Amino acid sequence: RELIFCLIHYIQTPENTRLAIRNSRNVERISLDMDDLAGIDSDYVVASDETKRISHPLRKIVDGKKMSTNPDKELLNLSLGDPTFFKNLPIHKLMKEAVIEAVGSEKFNGYGPAHGLLCARQAVAKHYTTPEAPLTEDDVIITCGCAGALEFCFTVLGNPGQNILVPIPGYPLDSCVAVSRGLNARYYKLLPERQWEADIDHMEQLIDKDTVAIVVVNPSNPCGSVYSKQHLLDILAVAEKYFLPIVADEIYTDLVFKGQLSYLIATLSKNVPVLSCGGLAKKYLVPGWRVGWILIHDRNGRLKKEVVPSFIKVSRKSLGISSFVQAALPQILEKVPQSYYENTMSLVEANANIVYAELSVVAGLTPVMPSGALYMMVGVELDKFPHISTAIDFMEKLMLEESVYILPGECFQYAGYIRVVLLLPNDMVKEACIRIRHFCGRHYVQ
Repeated sequence: RELIFCLIHYIQTPENTRLAIRNSRNVERISLDMDDLAGIDSDYVVASDETKRISHPLRKIVDGKKMSTNPDKELLNLSLGDPTFFKNLPIHKLMKEAVIEAVGSEKFNGYGPAHGLLCARQAVAKHYTTPEAPLTEDDVIITCGCAGALEFCFTVLGNPGQNILVPIPGYPLDSCVAVSRGLNARYYKLLPERQWEADIDHMEQLIDKDTVAIVVVNPSNPCGSVYSKQHLLDILAVAEKYFLPIVADEIYTDLVFKGQLSYLIATLSKNVPVLSCGGLAKKYLVPGWRVGWILIHDRNGRLKKEVVPSFIKVSRKSLGISSFVQAALPQILEKVPQSYYENTMSLVEANANIVYAELSVVAGLTPVMPSGALYMMVGVELDKFPHISTAIDFMEKLMLEESVYILPGECFQYAGYIRVVLLLPNDMVKEACIRIRHFCGRHYVQ
């Protein structure tokens, strides 16, 4: 209060060039030289540098657009990766019952351990432990969704000025969180002609003394790719060569098409530490519950001394997530049957087949067939659409003319492509493909 009084006094009496105040305990003297006040804008309070570094390409593009639709056509939203949006994928009744039971018990109304309730960490460890990558409750950190898990990893692993390797195209949250922390994101290429496998040579070229981790997203958003065992081993070989840990975004684990195999990268690692980030959002269709986790797969004790204790420290900044949802985890992970998410993937695979078949014959479009996750990337030959300059322009005009909403590749740092969500009912997907075909037929020039 005294400091504010002195500042007001300075404003009212310009002849004063120095103000001095003492705090209420008369212990120290605080001096303000007028040079210290030069350049301060008194019209608003300045935000932190960290917030100024936050840039989410998807949100920047989508939120910044006021797009019009065709009033004669129902909006078909193929942009949103929220499995609850279309109301065609209800959550399993056992999940509801587990949460209701946890609330009704009144045992989980207080604070719990910041890094997660013991019962929750035990349940996650039990669910994901394997002989190749064993886990205990001490290897699990409960977080606010998979996004929270990634933020914890970047906070703990890197200092401002260092860098991480992230895939392109890739979900923009990884780089958004890292850059906000002062890290530099270096983008290694994924190759559409090889079903979006990582360009291993390019990945290795990006590594330098300031690289702190390699981010691997498998299965992939936005690509829908599922890496083979050999490809994951190739990535691990690079990480081992340069003594780098892997941050594995595995939120889409098990969400693969029939006949596909999905490997947790930690099960293949003998020497490379892996921080596996996951959660309930996609597999269990409850992104709003905000339950995520980090599975700490240490190798040769490289994470034990500093990284593991640092996760505990970071978790104490937020005091953990909702306790009753954590308390429901043991029943959810143990009792919800495999058929639950297999049914989801049956719908997604059927939609992928529809979109691939319909758009493969559309001049100017090149869909890349996915193997899992919830999405498909489609190439756009922009040079054949003279009145469409970018994939963003494609998005806007498609909305205006056909009321079909897709996301441009620029949201994922990858121009010349669009992303299609495969969660809609089949009939809506078919209708969307018909409209896209009509749209391209009007704009395509041979």
